[in-house]
Amino acid sequence: MDLRSLISRFVQAGRIEAIYLRPEHRGQTLKVPAATALAGRGLQGDHSVKPATLAPQGMHGAGNQRPHVTLIQAEHLPVIATLLAKPEVDAGLLRRNLVVSGINLLASKTLFADQAMVLRIGADVILQATGPCEPCSRMEQVLGAGGYNAMRGHGGMGARILVGGTIQAGDAVTPEMRSMV
Repeated sequence: MDLRSLISRFVQAGRIEAIYLRPEHRGQTLKVPAATALAGRGLQGDHSVKPATLAPQGMHGAGNQRPHVTLIQAEHLPVIATLLAKPEVDAGLLRRNLVVSGINLLASKTLFADQAMVLRIGADVILQATGPCEPCSRMEQVLGAGGYNAMRGHGGMGARILVGGTIQAGDAVTPEMRSMV
């Protein structure tokens, strides 16, 4: 089997476990049951949503490659807690928008220029991973001493929203290969 075939194989679909928004910069996260993903912009109600005039178009995305949304692997939460010597860690403290279980988010990063790996959430929303989310210095404040290092390698992925729609807790997250041509 070649590499293109291997990277398109996942055992199962993932699942949205939780959705978080931050209405204000440096503000607290709010857990919500659903959110509206705005193509090329972000999640409605999140402080980082971009103005409609800056929205990139299509898969190739004109302009800014910064993520519109952040995702974290639910399976990494116990690892982070262990590294912090705590029984558990609240996903809301980690300042990511979507908590996803069941698939390896790092495997959603595109490896080929002519073929994109995308994540379909529910029936409509399509995301394209932009790369790993590194932890910020706020992790020391919210998680305590060593919080920054506990998050290194476990900070999740950033993604651009290619197709918008509603995201709900419990939605399936299905990796798909798409031609970029």
